[in-house]
Amino acid sequence: MAFTCATGKKRPTGKHRRPGRFERTTARAAGVAALTATGVMGTLAAPALAAEPAAEQTGLIPVIAAGDSIAEQIDAQAAAQEQAAKEAEARRKAAEEAARKRAAEKAEKEREAKERAAREAERKRLMSYVAPISGSYVSTGYKAGGAVWSSGSHTGVDFHAASGTSVHAVGAGTVVEAGWGGAYGNQVVIKLNDGTYTQYGHLSSIGVSVGQTVTPGQQIGLSGATGNVTGPHLHFEVRTTAEYGSDIDPVAYLRSHGVNV
Repeated sequence: MAFTCATGKKRPTGKHRRPGRFERTTARAAGVAALTATGVMGTLAAPALAAEPAAEQTGLIPVIAAGDSIAEQIDAQAAAQEQAAKEAEARRKAAEEAARKRAAEKAEKEREAKERAAREAERKRLMSYVAPISGSYVSTGYKAGGAVWSSGSHTGVDFHAASGTSVHAVGAGTVVEAGWGGAYGNQVVIKLNDGTYTQYGHLSSIGVSVGQTVTPGQQIGLSGATGNVTGPHLHFEVRTTAEYGSDIDPVAYLRSHGVNV
């Protein structure tokens, strides 16, 4: 039996009938499924995908590329800033270290200069000379004659001084005698650094001992009237050796060393 279509035409029947659109769609779907199952679809699909418009043509990649470029620039700028900061910090530390070294060198030079000045001042002080009694004067001169001296003349000079007046070493040296000296009473003998010997006689008390080093102006005792005297005073004598009789003019000696007597 034959069916009639909407146009009034008879549709063919039998195996030679042309398939309808629904049938063709169903068949095509079945074929795609079969191809997919066999793996052929992947091969066939590649050309079809290749035929799609390139991504560059869509404008997506340029935008991504531009974003990457900006990010790289930012990273590079950040890295440059970090490097610059590190270099600035290194320069700052180097400058601080250099300043510290300069300050240390300056302080060391100043310290050395002060030490040199102190040593020089001490050297000058040790080389200086003072009067044996401050503010006094010579009451009996050198080589004055008289029967009171066993040699017939005065081997030193007498400085006017009340009993208990401070007596000073006239220069730097070492005490070689400190005690009773016969006619000289209590005495102190000092060998000065220049090799001469100075004697301080008729002391009421002694303030140093043998072997002790003394400096210019150091108190070594107090004046008095011990020994062969007629009143308190200081007998001061200068000798070239430790032996009696090697005396020299004490006033001339002191004046040659800058002492005003």
